[in-house]
Amino acid sequence: MTDTIIFDLDGTLLNTLDDLADSTNYALRKCGFPERSIDEIRSFVGNGVRLLIERAVPENTPEKDTDACFGIFTAHYDKNMENKTRPYDGIIEMLALVKQNGFKTAVVSNKYDSAVKKLVSERFGGFIDAAVGESGTVRKKPASDGVDYALACLKSERQNAVYVGDSDVDALTARNSRLRFIGVTWGFRDRALLESMGADCVIDRPAQIFAAIGESEK
Repeated sequence: MTDTIIFDLDGTLLNTLDDLADSTNYALRKCGFPERSIDEIRSFVGNGVRLLIERAVPENTPEKDTDACFGIFTAHYDKNMENKTRPYDGIIEMLALVKQNGFKTAVVSNKYDSAVKKLVSERFGGFIDAAVGESGTVRKKPASDGVDYALACLKSERQNAVYVGDSDVDALTARNSRLRFIGVTWGFRDRALLESMGADCVIDRPAQIFAAIGESEK
């Protein structure tokens, strides 16, 4: 019986795309590189902010210049990560019901750990029991490190947990963690991709989470 729900953050609980795009393009401008469109940046996210910048800089950019661009990005994003970022419609209501129904909850994200903890605390305080981001001791997804750490924090059994996310990275994370995977279509990827990655269930609205959990248990 499912008693634990582990959520991705960007593209699942929070629409962070505009702030990521603003900080990326700020860094690119400062380094004299061409800016990227919102659709390009959407396609770059999901594997951590370092890889976002590696994808955003021009091809064959020297590593030292990529490092400099990444440093500018992180300094800007640390101060501007909440300018436009908002929970998706229905997320707060869904999380409230999840907690009312006794589920344990966590967020596992590829964003760096301090940013994950800050955003989760300020946006979802009281609804999320544990928040884990990339760090020196937790490899980024699709490695299972973050999920393993969250399960240990929650004292949850793997067979009683589901992973909820919006991307192929999330699908692989669930697979590597031996968790059932519920895909969501309101984020950065589409239904066809999620289904092709073997999602146990795909939902279009946060309110469908309970039905999806039931479907994944069959």
